[in-house]
Amino acid sequence: MRTFVILQIGLWIFGTGEAFFIAAGLGVSPWTVLAQGVSLQTDWSVGLSTFAVSVAVLLLWWPLRERPGLGTLSNAVVISIAIDVMTPLLSGFDSVWIRSSWIVIGVLLIGLGSGLYLTANLGPGPRDGLMTGLQRRSGKPIGWVRAAIEISVLAIGWLLGGSVGIGTVVFALGVGHSVAVFLSLMRAFSRQPVR
Repeated sequence: MRTFVILQIGLWIFGTGEAFFIAAGLGVSPWTVLAQGVSLQTDWSVGLSTFAVSVAVLLLWWPLRERPGLGTLSNAVVISIAIDVMTPLLSGFDSVWIRSSWIVIGVLLIGLGSGLYLTANLGPGPRDGLMTGLQRRSGKPIGWVRAAIEISVLAIGWLLGGSVGIGTVVFALGVGHSVAVFLSLMRAFSRQPVR
């Protein structure tokens, strides 16, 4: 139960980090660019579009023989809800300084959320499973597979009208480091003896 709660908290924090990027209006992560593009074409919310994209990605798991876990399904649902709940609470600020700080906070929250939900080990997120499945089937290096997926998703999302900007660049340059730092902290914390 403790692991499940940590998973849910991590996913909510991750979704909140995405909401900070959306509210900043300065560009979002590649997958959220795609969700925004879908949102603009369908009149769905970004959260609902994120959920729809997650379901579509999960359908791609079938031929790749990936197996979802509880964390996989939670990922699709909780992040989508967090985006729709948190984005309106963070939106409406005109100050460039506040909006710029939102993307920095977004990177940190996505790193923290990832650290929490990845250490729960209850199944990969839909996008991570797609990456590992494609890597296993293609035999290409994981970095190349991830880059190809992210670039493709970004391009499709941009063509659909999703927001690409400085926030997208900050995400690309910062999120890997943020996740690595928080994963290290989570692993170090989990090794501490209970007193």
